[in-house]
Amino acid sequence: MLELGLRVVRGPDWKWGQQDDGEGHVGTVVEIGKFGSSSSPDKTVVVQWDSGSRTNYRVGYQGAYDLRVVDNAPAGVKHPNIICDGCKKHGIAGMRWKCTRCYDYDLCTTCYMSDKHNVDHIFQRFETANSIGIEMGSRKGCTKIQIKGIFVGAKVVRGPDWDWSNQDGGEGKTGRVIDIRGWDDESGRSVANVTWTSGSTNVYRLGHKGKVDLKYVQDAPGGYYYRDHLPVLGQNIEVLMGASRAPGSPRHLTFIVGDKVKVLKDVATLKAMQEGHGGWNPRMAEYIGKIGTVHRVTDRGDIRVQYEGCNNRWTFHPGSLTKVNTFSVGDVVRVKHDLAKVRDYQKGHGEWIEVMKSALGKLGKVIKIYSDGDLRVSIDGQTWTFNPLCVQLIPGSATELNNTMHANQREEHANPLASLLSNLTIQEQPENTSMDNLVREAAQGHIDTVREFVTKFPEKVDGKSGGKTCLQVACHQGHTELVCFLLSAGASPEIPDDEGDTALHYSAFGNQPEIMEILLKRGTNVDAMNRGRCTALHVAVNKQHVQCVKLLIKYKCNINIQDTYGDTALHDAIGKDSTEIIDLLCNVPGIDFTLKNNRGFNVLHHGALKGNNFATERLLCRTRQLVDVKKDDGFAALHLACLNGHRAVAETLLAQGQAEVDLRNNRKQTPLLLAVSQGHCSLVELVVSMSADVHAEDEDGDTALHLALMKRASINTEIHELEAPTIYGISTQLASRTTENLVALSIACYLVQEGCQLNKKNNKGKTPLDLVADTPWTEILQQYVTSRSTQPIARALSSESSRSGDTESPVTDQSSSSATENGEKRTLAPVECAVCSELGEENVLFEPCGHHIACEECSSRMKKCLKCGQPINKRLTQDGRIIPCKSRQPSTERLRYLESKIAEIEEAHCCSICMERRRNVVFLCGHGACEKCSTTLKICHMCRKTITKKINLY
Repeated sequence: MLELGLRVVRGPDWKWGQQDDGEGHVGTVVEIGKFGSSSSPDKTVVVQWDSGSRTNYRVGYQGAYDLRVVDNAPAGVKHPNIICDGCKKHGIAGMRWKCTRCYDYDLCTTCYMSDKHNVDHIFQRFETANSIGIEMGSRKGCTKIQIKGIFVGAKVVRGPDWDWSNQDGGEGKTGRVIDIRGWDDESGRSVANVTWTSGSTNVYRLGHKGKVDLKYVQDAPGGYYYRDHLPVLGQNIEVLMGASRAPGSPRHLTFIVGDKVKVLKDVATLKAMQEGHGGWNPRMAEYIGKIGTVHRVTDRGDIRVQYEGCNNRWTFHPGSLTKVNTFSVGDVVRVKHDLAKVRDYQKGHGEWIEVMKSALGKLGKVIKIYSDGDLRVSIDGQTWTFNPLCVQLIPGSATELNNTMHANQREEHANPLASLLSNLTIQEQPENTSMDNLVREAAQGHIDTVREFVTKFPEKVDGKSGGKTCLQVACHQGHTELVCFLLSAGASPEIPDDEGDTALHYSAFGNQPEIMEILLKRGTNVDAMNRGRCTALHVAVNKQHVQCVKLLIKYKCNINIQDTYGDTALHDAIGKDSTEIIDLLCNVPGIDFTLKNNRGFNVLHHGALKGNNFATERLLCRTRQLVDVKKDDGFAALHLACLNGHRAVAETLLAQGQAEVDLRNNRKQTPLLLAVSQGHCSLVELVVSMSADVHAEDEDGDTALHLALMKRASINTEIHELEAPTIYGISTQLASRTTENLVALSIACYLVQEGCQLNKKNNKGKTPLDLVADTPWTEILQQYVTSRSTQPIARALSSESSRSGDTESPVTDQSSSSATENGEKRTLAPVECAVCSELGEENVLFEPCGHHIACEECSSRMKKCLKCGQPINKRLTQDGRIIPCKSRQPSTERLRYLESKIAEIEEAHCCSICMERRRNVVFLCGHGACEKCSTTLKICHMCRKTITKKINLY
């Protein structure tokens, strides 16, 4: 495996002398070579040695292998649910070593290399949870080498990726490593806990995400390793599989409960393998090639597999099974709702923290699949590691998935100073040393040092270090006096860094409006673009720096410029849900609301996609004609809101924007069809209440009822009583009869109740009843047809009999009709609601009092009968439907106000550095922080003034 963060030592083809500081010294893979690169070509990696040196090495390049992997735990490798029999730790981090002689005996790398267990026994090495086991020779008599580097006891200084200000007490200060541990549950043995001579203690990256914050000035021993037992970095398992079955040959995979597997052996081979491993049954041949689920791992190590539709569970030889990864990068998944199950599944798979509750039931996009099968999922801008059992794959056409919030998520605008010190340290050329120091001094605002150098070497005023000039870093840090000096000394504000960012971009990144105005007054190009075609306005909007945005608008920036994604600044503001900036941009004269990004979304589409109701309201006020404008695939704003479950936006589009409720996309899908396909109950009720056509068919001839039944297995949303009262009422009625796919069944019954036909055939000749044949659903659905359809039929017959003088009335309800003495049919006048005075055909029956005084809408909000004062337990229509009770919902504006007040309270009381602890230390400048964060501060993190006194608050 080639992953960032791998800890390596010199390998079999090493010919580079003491670049690693001697055999046994450890380094970290910090960059993986790419095809076409001149500095780091394909099949090479860049290693940052613990000693501080850094260069690239061969991992297959020209057939040579310079490195061995000594530890892959920092790259996130883990073996959940496997206990090391040496140290008894649960969940082995890094490589796993399994004894081939003893039953169920596993060791972690530390124990294996420390000679735990009998050294004569032969072990298998499993590099990852999904890898093939490679048989090692006996450890007895093998070459054993001591590991050296940054381990407990090492003396260290800040290293190449240092980005922690003066936590170490200043450059050159030393510290002592007191512990090596993992970074939460993302990686193991990937951070070092260091105590500095200044007295502070903190953790620093040592391989986590390929970053190294430290280098040693005095190494420390970290144990031993058997050189020939370590994997060679870059050598694929496939190469080893060609060898004969001898030491080093592959063995079967390991499995855990829930894994998806299938048998790929022929019948004869499988039959032979099954002897002594569960035996052979001729019916097992039927399941060759089919996907099943691991139900249990037996005491003997055999695998019991459950197949869908099969009552038996078959026991297989583990060597006959192959794991099946049912997920791939880019898949849209939904996190399961069941809190208890998800929390249990997460044990050993990224673990569980309470903040993850917000992700339950939500859609996300798989952005990475780890070697052990765990998924990295992006949800609402945050990423979480999930056990695959915690999520469900969301089926859907490519067109639908491309119109979800989680498709094609773009990268954030990276702060150009995030790796400044890294870039400065890596450069080792002597001629750059003075510029390195100068740029560092400029970043810290040391104007006297910079003035002295520039006066002496005026031609170097625009010199760079790490691609950055003194002016750029001074603009970012807000050193006004230094910026003015550099400009007067001839520094150019138009010079770009390696990413194309100019001084104006840097001031936007740093939220420095005063610096920005100095630059603009001197004629700096307000619309300068970097390599991503982002202007300073794009940067300021993305970072939500409101004052910078106001200033750029004041200086007439072009707000219609599109970046490489095709997004304008307004697209970005909508994505960030920055209400003040959205207002500012919408009111700029000359803004073009019709511009589309590379995915075809104009700003209204984007607002509907992101669920930004504030933006939707503002855009409809300015440009209501966009409401039904379609993308190239036929999706309009209402389609996007219904597909992604944004009820407030859909309501605004329909009420304020007067959107066409039955508008069709290129696949002939209406908003109702899309809402049903995703199980968004509140939107289903909303569009139906706005007279959506419940009989509408898509290009396959499927109605909304077809879709609800076809996708019932993937519909696992929640039903909110306030937003979908009718469907919620139906679900409460059905809950006593069935719990399987209850949401989909409730939607289907609602649609039948609203008039969807059960005998309507799609293009394949299937009716909704055909889709649920031989299930209790058939009877349930037909009951809702009966209860909904009798009344209109009865009225029609009543009308006819009235005209023909028939004496027999088909309607027996005396409140709606009666017979005269002469046998003539007579229809009574409409009934008035006692609350709203609207005339209707019937009022709702209150139980237990039995009064009929209010219509459906008014009765749903009544808690007591207005006539007798008795509490209402149930509200029934004439056809037997239960009307659920509604509560008043706060307005959107009220919710937004409350959210802003909560944010203000949190901001007023929380430390603005860690955003976790209470702010209990204040400085004389008026700003403050928590006691822990303020300990090492010498300059205020807000205003950059020197801290002369720290006052504790109680």
